[in-house]
Amino acid sequence: MLKPLKIRNKIFVWEEGPYFMGILNITPDSFSDGGFYLSIDKALAHANELIQKGADILDIGGESTRPFSDPITEEEELKRVIPVIKEVRNSFPEVVISIDTYKAKVAERALEAGADMVNDISALRFDPRMIDVIRAYQCPIIIMHMQGTPKSMQISPYYENVVKEVKNFLQERKKFLLENGIGEEKIIVDPGIGFGKTFFHNLEILRNLKSLQELNSPILIGASRKSFIGEILNKPPLERDGGTVGISFWTFLQGVHILRVHNVEINRDAILVYKRLINA
Repeated sequence: MLKPLKIRNKIFVWEEGPYFMGILNITPDSFSDGGFYLSIDKALAHANELIQKGADILDIGGESTRPFSDPITEEEELKRVIPVIKEVRNSFPEVVISIDTYKAKVAERALEAGADMVNDISALRFDPRMIDVIRAYQCPIIIMHMQGTPKSMQISPYYENVVKEVKNFLQERKKFLLENGIGEEKIIVDPGIGFGKTFFHNLEILRNLKSLQELNSPILIGASRKSFIGEILNKPPLERDGGTVGISFWTFLQGVHILRVHNVEINRDAILVYKRLINA
């Protein structure tokens, strides 16, 4: 049994999940919702909608990490996310806020502004100062597997055994955190669906999610509207919510603890109905 995690006044009892992380992209170029929430008013309205529909966590990001995307400057990322984090914190004092960044300065400023946790797609590899920030704030940290960088990750990704290699990577990064004074209960692992993986790599990971339970950490899956769903359904990003529900339902049955999604309501409703049926 995983140790519960308290963030603000919310206690995450992992066996009672899944918990839902709503995506709030403050970017002009994200693959699904780029440009939708660039103004503070629109970002705040969407934050309110995600919370009202059942989001347990808001994941706020200012840099698109879609395949072949270019990085942005620290200053630009700060300009995008800090005002939004401050407004969300002021308007919704109890909501749990995650900052989606691999830059230590952005993480530090976000935590100062009211964020509660860090979601680092590089698993603290891209910025050596990130471990200092996590240690100083003793905040929960999500570590994700990625082969390469967002710019290069989809250029012929290759693995001998994708499930084993992803698990070993996450185990090594968890060990690094533990050795640097981060409590085990604060470490959340993410296999990085769509980050340096082919269509078949993604399916293989999803079919073998139970192997990640050996890491003894909460598992997050972020597959919402991604291209492998589009390949299955032959649909563009904004028409992939139904397919995302299929992935969410499958991953829930495999023991996943957090589902990172664009449309919280439709995913949450499907799982709530299933839970009521089996507990009738």
